[in-house]
Amino acid sequence: MYYYIKGKIAHKGENFAVIEAMGVGYKIYTSLSALQSLGASGEDAVMYTHLYVREDIQDLYGFPTLEEKNMFMTLLSVSGVGPKAALAILSAVSPSGLAAAIVTNNAKAITKAQGVGPKLAQRIILELKDKLKSEDIQEMVTGGDDEIIASDNLSEAVSALVVLGYAPNDAKKAVSSADASMSVEEIIKTALAKLF
Repeated sequence: MYYYIKGKIAHKGENFAVIEAMGVGYKIYTSLSALQSLGASGEDAVMYTHLYVREDIQDLYGFPTLEEKNMFMTLLSVSGVGPKAALAILSAVSPSGLAAAIVTNNAKAITKAQGVGPKLAQRIILELKDKLKSEDIQEMVTGGDDEIIASDNLSEAVSALVVLGYAPNDAKKAVSSADASMSVEEIIKTALAKLF
């Protein structure tokens, strides 16, 4: 419904910010890292949003970057992960760190989030790693040009970037100059530096 909300920061709470736009104050739930990246009251802000609607709940969730919003939406696709758990995860680990944790089976990084135990962390890895390895994503990553990423680590890094919302060609270009002997986490960090 709302793609983003642009306005002035009216208030910051423990897990939300109020953005005033056109005389309306929008209460937007967000991660701790997003709250820290927002300026002080009265400063301009842009939040990419998602309206979460269930029976008697209508909550607005927002993020300062599309990367973080895309990872939030990806987490919501996992059975047993609601918006509060997804926010807790994104408060504990960055989107790129989470993608790296998923492709490297690092459940400990995910369990740093408040209220996320080992079983849920393993479910997240299982369900999202399958998405990273899905034929559709692999086709998007390798199809359409002659350049094929040979290394498994490079391929996993490209898949993780695609899941984060980057275009397959952009992800391949960012990863192409990385050393194939690097870990997946290092490749993703290097690629993200090039994408910004």
